[in-house]
Amino acid sequence: MELSLREYKWYVKGYWPWVPVKGSSMEIGTELMGVTDWLPATVPGGVHQDLYQAGLIQNPYQDLNSLHCEWVENRWWVYKTTFERPPISGSKVELIFKGLDYEAIVYVNNQCLGEHKGMYHPAVFDITEILDQHDHMELVVVLKQAPDEMAQIGKTSETFTQKSRFNYKWDFSTRLVNVGIWDDVILRVHNEYSLRDVYIQTDMDNGEGVVRVSAAAMSNMEDLDPSTDLKLSLQVTDPQGGSAGEITYDIQAGQKLPAAELRIPSPQLWYPNGYGEQPLYKVEIKLSDSARQFDSWTQYTGLRKLEYVSNEDSPSEALPYTFVVNGKKIYIKGVNMTPLDHLYGNVSESRYDWIVHLAKSAHMNMIRIWGGGIIEKPYLYELCDRYGIMIWQEFIQSSSGVDNIPSKRPEFLELLKISAVEALRNRRNHVCLTVWSGGNELMSAPNTPSTYEDENLAILKALVAEYDPQRLFLPTSASGPVQYITPEKGVSHDVHGHWKFQNNPHHYELYGEADHLFHSEFGVDGVSAVKSIRKFLSPDHQHPVPMTDSFVWRHHGEWWDTYDRDMNMFGSIADLPQFVDCSQWIQAEGLRFILEANRRRQFHNSGSIVWQLNEPWPNVSCTNLVDYYKETKMAYYWVKKAFAPEHVSMDYRKLNYEAGENFAAPVFVHRNDKSAFTKVRALVLDSSGVELHVQHFEGESAGGRSTMLGELKFTVPQTENGLFFIRLYLETGTTGSVENIYVMSTVKEHVYAPALSMNGAALTVEAKNEWVQSAEIGPDGCEIMNKVFVVTNTGTEAALFVYPQEQTDRYWMTADRAYDCIFPGEKLEVTVTCMEKSGELFTKPEIRKKDECFINGNPVIEFLYFGCHKHVPQTDATEKAASVAVATA
Repeated sequence: MELSLREYKWYVKGYWPWVPVKGSSMEIGTELMGVTDWLPATVPGGVHQDLYQAGLIQNPYQDLNSLHCEWVENRWWVYKTTFERPPISGSKVELIFKGLDYEAIVYVNNQCLGEHKGMYHPAVFDITEILDQHDHMELVVVLKQAPDEMAQIGKTSETFTQKSRFNYKWDFSTRLVNVGIWDDVILRVHNEYSLRDVYIQTDMDNGEGVVRVSAAAMSNMEDLDPSTDLKLSLQVTDPQGGSAGEITYDIQAGQKLPAAELRIPSPQLWYPNGYGEQPLYKVEIKLSDSARQFDSWTQYTGLRKLEYVSNEDSPSEALPYTFVVNGKKIYIKGVNMTPLDHLYGNVSESRYDWIVHLAKSAHMNMIRIWGGGIIEKPYLYELCDRYGIMIWQEFIQSSSGVDNIPSKRPEFLELLKISAVEALRNRRNHVCLTVWSGGNELMSAPNTPSTYEDENLAILKALVAEYDPQRLFLPTSASGPVQYITPEKGVSHDVHGHWKFQNNPHHYELYGEADHLFHSEFGVDGVSAVKSIRKFLSPDHQHPVPMTDSFVWRHHGEWWDTYDRDMNMFGSIADLPQFVDCSQWIQAEGLRFILEANRRRQFHNSGSIVWQLNEPWPNVSCTNLVDYYKETKMAYYWVKKAFAPEHVSMDYRKLNYEAGENFAAPVFVHRNDKSAFTKVRALVLDSSGVELHVQHFEGESAGGRSTMLGELKFTVPQTENGLFFIRLYLETGTTGSVENIYVMSTVKEHVYAPALSMNGAALTVEAKNEWVQSAEIGPDGCEIMNKVFVVTNTGTEAALFVYPQEQTDRYWMTADRAYDCIFPGEKLEVTVTCMEKSGELFTKPEIRKKDECFINGNPVIEFLYFGCHKHVPQTDATEKAASVAVATA
């Protein structure tokens, strides 16, 4: 039995270091005051949000405000709560802090229970006697100042903590070091005997599903007979709620049952997203004797066989980078995830729910949980179990730039072992967990990833072999033998890089010719949504500027300045909305090409993991697909298209051509699964939609492969504005048609400058239905809603990159398609999905008044396109009225 203490009233107070321990001055004898009074606190949470709610700090995500908050990490913070003895009975009661950040002293009724250091393993205290002696409890937690750990630029060899390092300044974050109780606080009540060290493995054998469970039975009282006969029962319930089998074993207290096994005929198999369904079986373990039940344990898991094989034509010394589930090779369509917030203790379940929804909707099948961040809370893994998102889990280690050598400091290795064992024991039972890694970009020498021979990584490898032997352990990411992508042939296995658009034509030459086996981190930077930038930059800073010329812009993403790049591609850029349009276009174009180039080599290349899905604080520019406020960028939708189960692509090597030049590019069809006879139609169009060339391809496209159907050939046209469009249609029997579009130019300099002069588009939008609740339900029953719109271009020129935007700012929004081009006379049907926001930080109730921006309780959707940031006329009367009302407010 567990009782959470999160619902009690918690308070927090700040002190200078050591003052809470000393209490009063030895010189004058009076109580030493704190740097704050007692403030209401949130547990789980972090100090910064509590200080903001109390008015003691300004929003640290606004402008340069975080610089004025750095004092917080250098104070000691005391949390306290009081509660009456709960009506519980048991042989033993433990007080458990699941996440203290970072070094703490814990007291109950002025009695020191002990000290704790480390974020990723619980602080556990036996309070059975205290509860027996007292009816009223005062719980006090003293958190010392945050340790002075390495930021991104530093020495990995000198790291000494198991604290999340991105807090100390990374390329996508500022220095804002979290302090607080970042995970739940519980009372765990034990009877005489308890289950310990439960481990579930699932497998397939001769067509049967196999559930193997090991567990230990532990006694909780010193005077109990250690040879007491107990029974351990294993029950499995199928996804429809019927019995899939049960079995009971005899076990003695103190004994570990090595492998209880239950076989399930005709199992319903778990597959990664895009390859099948994700049915989950309920596994229950009960510990009892002939008279009573002492303990129970429940987990939902999927039945699947997990294997790892070498890539096709892989060098013999290469690690196995191809993942196989139920006999199917799974091409990795992945994304790297940073923590969702600097203040990771304050992240609500709804924010996790929406970020996983975004991953699933974009056809992603793997999330790499990066070693410079955190070992995420169990809820994330539960969501990934449910939606088929495989997890690449790194231990908490990362590169540091000055040196990247894994730390060998004794205190660090001891903490690393403790947190690694905790992570292994508590994450291995999730079917989504697919691979472990020693950390991020650990290198024994420049451009040389560390190997299993490193003492640090050898420890982790042995721990994985002991606690989770069914899963692969990679020494680091990238795992070598060279760290970074290179045009040199035959030396790249798992590589990282680059994180910038490599310019035209070098970007296409590099990625189009590379031969790496796996691409576990790379990206292209792009500016955040206008809607988001206006939330965290004050009006004086809401105009495009190089980061060399603005300390505020530099503070929000100094590594990711796209100003010069975008000026080079587009020429002069007028204002912030236009700058966002241009920057996001190049990010999307650059990422799309990398993904398609990798996928064309499937399974010589086993997959791509984009850096990065999200960001933990608001950047003006970053390599993310989704900005801090969960606004999806153009790159998100082009990645979604490149990851689709069925996709068509073109292999090109530059963006601009001379009029009259012979154009030639192979056309490829990509499929997740089944082979099929395939037809592809290629159109070359000008900006007004006139067809300049048509070509047809057909043939058998292989399942789980990329198939070249032929070569697109034509003479490059001289168009009125210098742009021409290549549109590929993949005709399929299941989805009707899959479309991909490439924008090419005959302009030598400022390749895409003509797009800024296109002004002949005119969109109308019709809502086909009212908002409909989705079958998918968010956390706490939060409603997810869908609505279908038909967008028509009644103008004379193409509307480039049409996308919906939610206007009330009370909903997160995504769409089944966005950033498509609509040519004159064409219609596009778009399904928009919304979920009401909750759990956002640094907001106060009075900021958004419901009557002003919450129209009829529903989202308000507008459609925009490249170069257009005005309200779009809508033919649906209700929608039109709603838009006008929001504009007025």
